[in-house]
Formats: sequence, C-alpha cells, structure tokens
Amino acid sequence: MSMIVQKFGGTSVANAERLRKVADIVTSYYRKGNDMVVVVSAQGDTTDDLIEKAMELNEKPSKREMDVLLHTGELISMSLLAMTIEGLGFPVVSLTGWQAGMETNSTYGDARIHRVNAERIRNELDQKRIVIVSGFQGINKFGDVTTLGRGGSDTSAVAIAATLGADLCQIYTDVDGVYTADPRIVPNARKLEEITYDEMLELASLGAQVLHNRSVEMAKKYNVDLEVVSSFTRNPGTKVKEGSNMEKMIVSGVARDNKCARVAIINLDDTPGVAFKVFSLLAKHQVNVDIILQSVGKNGKKSISFTIPEDNADMVKALIEENKEMLGYEAVSVNTKVAKVSIVGAGMASNPGVAAKMFEALAGANINIRMISTSEIKISVLINEEDSERAVKAIHDKFFNN
Repeated sequence: MSMIVQKFGGTSVANAERLRKVADIVTSYYRKGNDMVVVVSAQGDTTDDLIEKAMELNEKPSKREMDVLLHTGELISMSLLAMTIEGLGFPVVSLTGWQAGMETNSTYGDARIHRVNAERIRNELDQKRIVIVSGFQGINKFGDVTTLGRGGSDTSAVAIAATLGADLCQIYTDVDGVYTADPRIVPNARKLEEITYDEMLELASLGAQVLHNRSVEMAKKYNVDLEVVSSFTRNPGTKVKEGSNMEKMIVSGVARDNKCARVAIINLDDTPGVAFKVFSLLAKHQVNVDIILQSVGKNGKKSISFTIPEDNADMVKALIEENKEMLGYEAVSVNTKVAKVSIVGAGMASNPGVAAKMFEALAGANINIRMISTSEIKISVLINEEDSERAVKAIHDKFFNN
C-alpha cells in the first residue's frame, strides 16, 4: 500500500464527463489499497470568469478581496468531485485549503506556504476516506483566505505530498508529459521519459506551462517523487527526478514566455549603488526581475534594462516614475510586446557551441535578439513577441531535427 497525492488541473475537471473520468482514475488507485489525497484546480475558465466579474464592478479591487473571490472556483471543483466519488460508493471527504492546514504568509494573490498542518488530512486517511483538497489556496495568521498565484494548485499538491511523505505525487493535466517544446506550436516535439528537477524548474520558470515553477522547487527541496501525466489517456507520463540522464540530450526543451515586459531606465548616474537603488525598490514591492542588461558607462551616465512579468508592467512604471528624484534618471520606457524564448538542458554545461547554434537558428529565421541571459543549463533571449512562435520552431528544428 502506498500514499499517493494526485492533482487535477482545470481542464481535467471542466465538466461532468471529465469529473467522472477523474473519479474513475482516483478510485482505481484507491481500490488497490492506496491512501489517496486529491488536489483540484478550478473548472476550465472559472478563474478568468471570476476576474472578469470583478473588473465589471471595480477595475482595481484589493488583492485581499480578489483572493476571497478567486478561491471559490476550487471549492466548486472540490465538492463536485467529492459528490461524484460518493455517488460511486466510495468514502470521501472534501477539505478547503484552511481545513487541510495550508498555512501561508499574507501576500495576497501570490502567497507562500509556511507549513501544512496535515492533522485533519491524516485523520481522514486513517478512516479510509479519499481526501479531496481545494488547491491554490491557504489561510494566513489573520484567518484570511490567501491564494498562491496562477498554477498554485501544483504547489499545494507538492506541499501536501512533502508533508505526508507521499510515495508519489502525480500532476494530471491535458498533455501526457513534458515535451521538448509546446506540441501545439511544434507538432513533432518529443515527449521526455524523464527530466531533472533543475531542468524542469528552468522550463517552468521560462514559460513552459506544464508545472508551476514553485512546485518543482519544492519537489526538489523535499525530494518528492513527481510525475506529469494526462487525465485524458492512460499513457505513461514524464518523471521529474534528481540526476535523470536517460535522454542524454544536450538540450531538453525549448520554452517561450509571451507574458513578459522589458523596462529600460535611461541615463542613470554611473556611480556605485545605483543598481542597488533600482532593484531594492523592485524587491520591496515583490517584483520578480529576470534578464538584466547594463550599458557601458559614457559621459557619467549608464542605462539599465530588465525584464519583468507583464502583469507588473504598469505598476513598475508608476513606481519608477514616483521615485525619479531618488533614482536620478532621464527617461523610462516599458515594452510589453516582447517575448522570452529559452533553451534548457543539463548537457549544455559541458558542450561548447550551444549558444552559437541557438543564435544561428534565430539568424536563419531573420529574428533579431534584444537581450541575452545565460546560466549553466539555460540560454534565454528577448525578442519581438510577433516572432516568438517562429523562434521556437526554428530553435527546435536546429536542436532536435538534425
């Protein structure tokens, strides 16, 4: 007998037919004697629909009230799945995030998990019940509902798996594993049998929408046995693990992120501490910064460009403009019509010429590069958004079709 945590995404629970399929998957594992904890996302486009309803009434609602609204989507999925399983004759109980002991900080809209007090879950498992938990949500020290950010149900599942010491954490989605590129863009993309935590973390952080990046980070930290599988087929999925080398590829995948923005701060003073002023200001306001480029100083001035999530673009521009006197710059511009395209692979560290091959692919497709960022296992470029799909195809062809 094993303890298994399963997470089902929005498409997997989108309607009655799919909820029945999920119930069949869950109960098939339960019948084999496994302890089952199931984490669910909101159905289909429920979260987007709730956001739209909020915007009709208030264009700038508080993040606290948005969390109160948005967490209801998962409650619907949770209760409907529990009813479906109950109708099949199996013992089941549904728990909200706070009932499941998901304790977080108070960063509404993007909360971090402090701990999972899993006593209630364990008690229900001891009574041989299937436990259904609403993902994406928790509770802070004030007793307020919080949400973990888009994709946060993955993180809920991994946190529960880590706390319970689960034997396996399965992430069910609408694709049957992790591919070398988005198969909707690149039809001949290959499914990977295995991928390392580090490679998956980079891909998730760089726009691959298979797993929430924080869930991969947590899985690596607590050595959670993670698997990405499809809720629509019973095909084997992709295992995410430490030190996988089965594929033995230099590059494991190509990812793109069209939800980013480039910020350029022009003619800052070329003096010590200026970069600290800029990025400490952003850090204070919980803004994640990725690619950073600083120009060579000239005539006592320099410029700094960096990328941020597109959702932060208006706030960051306003923040920088409010602090113009303190920062001492000439102008600031924000461009949201950009995309980040990246390659990731553990084999890159020991194989020279990978960057040149990537740039050759982009040159052959007549795509201009605006910014470049590298690490041991990734290379990212910033390009025009309109070129991103062609870029992914060209890069994938260069690395996987030759």
